[in-house]
Amino acid sequence: MDDIPRPVPEKPVRLMDQFRFWLRQNQYSYRTEQTYVHWVIKYIRFNQLRHPSKMGAKEIQSFLSYLSVQRYCSPSTQKTALNALNCFCRRFLGMDYGELNFRQSKRKPRIPAVFSQQEAESVIALLPEPSQLICELLYGSGLRISEALRIRIKDLDFDRMIITIHQGKGGKDRRTLLPKSCESRLRLQIAIASNLYEMDRKNGIGPAWMPHALSRKYPGAGSQKIWQFIFPSKDPARDPQTGIIRRHHYHQDNVRKHVKLAGSH
Repeated sequence: MDDIPRPVPEKPVRLMDQFRFWLRQNQYSYRTEQTYVHWVIKYIRFNQLRHPSKMGAKEIQSFLSYLSVQRYCSPSTQKTALNALNCFCRRFLGMDYGELNFRQSKRKPRIPAVFSQQEAESVIALLPEPSQLICELLYGSGLRISEALRIRIKDLDFDRMIITIHQGKGGKDRRTLLPKSCESRLRLQIAIASNLYEMDRKNGIGPAWMPHALSRKYPGAGSQKIWQFIFPSKDPARDPQTGIIRRHHYHQDNVRKHVKLAGSH
């Protein structure tokens, strides 16, 4: 359940809790929150746990140069760290430290390894379910893995062969085509999810997790079958927000592990 936001006190005292609270107030995605907090903590540790308000451009430049020179971070990784620190220091703490001058990461251009259609199909064919069906959706519908895993029963429209994606990249909703080749197995996957839903209800397992806005707009919706994830997790787990035992969606690490194993054959 690592994509469910951890609870933050209403009146946070610790600096990182205050930063998390500010990020949520300003509607940053939880993934961005996790990334920014990660880099801010690394920055503070790099500077021997000094309070960020007592530091400035010199310390930020040293940290970013360290990522380039000693950690050999890619330009994209260094840029992510820069964005995190600019957000934290400039916007959250209100610091004004002018333009930064640091050693920028450089990488020699590499030709990306891209599977041919035949190679991709060969790897997908080796995957166990539900990873195989998930990857076919990624390949056939252009979904991101996080989007595919968050699909709920109500998001599949078999009449129009459309998948509705809620809060995708940039927090936007969109629709994409449902591949005909996946239809029969998606129907089977819905039956599997429905059976688990009925079993969980009998065993007193809590409702499906709902984002705060949806839980307020549709109270009780998580207990309805149409709101269940079509790729449910193997076992129920404790919700870090509420402590409720509920069944979340399949974990993306499992999919990556299966793909890596299949690709090594």
